[in-house]
Amino acid sequence: MSDSEEDKDLDEDHNDLGEYEGDRNEAGERHGAGKAVLPNGDTYHGQYENGKRSGQGTYRFKNSARYIGDYKQNLKHGQGTFFYPDGSKYQGSWVDDLRQGHGVYTYPNGDHYDGEWHQHVRHGQGTYSYQDTGSKYRGSWVKGAMDLSGELLHANHKFQGQFTNNLPLGPGKYVFDNGCEQHGEFELMEQVTHTHTPTSRVNKRPRLRSSHPSLCGSVEYSLQQAADGESREGPRGPKSKPRGPGDGYFTSTGYEEEVLSTPPNRRGW
Repeated sequence: MSDSEEDKDLDEDHNDLGEYEGDRNEAGERHGAGKAVLPNGDTYHGQYENGKRSGQGTYRFKNSARYIGDYKQNLKHGQGTFFYPDGSKYQGSWVDDLRQGHGVYTYPNGDHYDGEWHQHVRHGQGTYSYQDTGSKYRGSWVKGAMDLSGELLHANHKFQGQFTNNLPLGPGKYVFDNGCEQHGEFELMEQVTHTHTPTSRVNKRPRLRSSHPSLCGSVEYSLQQAADGESREGPRGPKSKPRGPGDGYFTSTGYEEEVLSTPPNRRGW
């Protein structure tokens, strides 16, 4: 339940509106420091102005969630921290009860996002870090999804390129810590998945069209080897499999690769 439902535009003196202890103005409105216990069991302890929460305060929900920070006209507005019942936490800027501006969101699994928000979703520039792999996405977000330009940073390589709705689409490249690079362009290709039902499922997944396996002096040294952490001297470490925010796994070898016999025009890569 939104904390804005407390006692909006209601007469505070009615017994069914909960209890209040604190300062009032000449009109009898809550004004200054006070404590309120709502009929639903939520509590608020903080500043009021002309009957509404304004200034610093702490709101505790009966479901164990709580907000500590700035209020304006009964809405979270300014800097504040929200602790959610599932263990996640947001610390940052609020505008009219919505996450907006710069903020850090820590998820229950340990992942966290540090960046810009707009109307309660990731939007603008930001970095999403994956707890289980140590990988990161750093770049642009649009309405909660990885979009436009960005890079995925893994243990021994990174991908730099264009994204659309959490998927790599358009020109991009893999850069490995041994100096190898893989340039190409991602396209959405249909993939048919046969099931036990009379119908088949058609999914679209990115497919990399590349001019050559690698840019490290040997066509025999492939993208697969580099992604597996192999060098000419042997293994270099485990393959990284970062999980996208809410969208399965993304790896450099998680998409079909097509090596062209004739290299395309590389201008602008």
